[in-house]
Amino acid sequence: MTNSVLCAVDVSDGDDDAITLKTAARLAQLDGASLDVVAVLPSYGFSQVADRFEQGFHEKQVAHTSEQLHDLTAKILGADHDGLAIRHVVATGRVYEEVLKLAKQIEPILIVVGAHKTDLPDFLLGPNASRIVRHSNCSVYVVRQ
Repeated sequence: MTNSVLCAVDVSDGDDDAITLKTAARLAQLDGASLDVVAVLPSYGFSQVADRFEQGFHEKQVAHTSEQLHDLTAKILGADHDGLAIRHVVATGRVYEEVLKLAKQIEPILIVVGAHKTDLPDFLLGPNASRIVRHSNCSVYVVRQ
């Protein structure tokens, strides 16, 4: 187990994940942990849609998302991050699967997710947050927006 807090954010939501990110940073600092911030892109490699995108599209999206992730953490947490060690991760696939896969690899002490994208069938938690809570091997802190 590493001494890190894993925080999942959606960079396409602008500042919607600000509370989630601030909460994760605060919890990491309380434990003297590092912060792993992950953003997940949808997979464009599915055979049904792959031919609709130009070659290299996915790599460009990963680079752009990585830049957005760095910008978001700097904007929300400040450029120096108060001495907090932050690792930025861009994954590709389904959000809950990629967060759980990363958690299995790095074994964080805590996963922090937001629950702001609910719809009627998943009224209590969003679908990604609820799956992460159900299948995680570590504690999960759900931040209500």
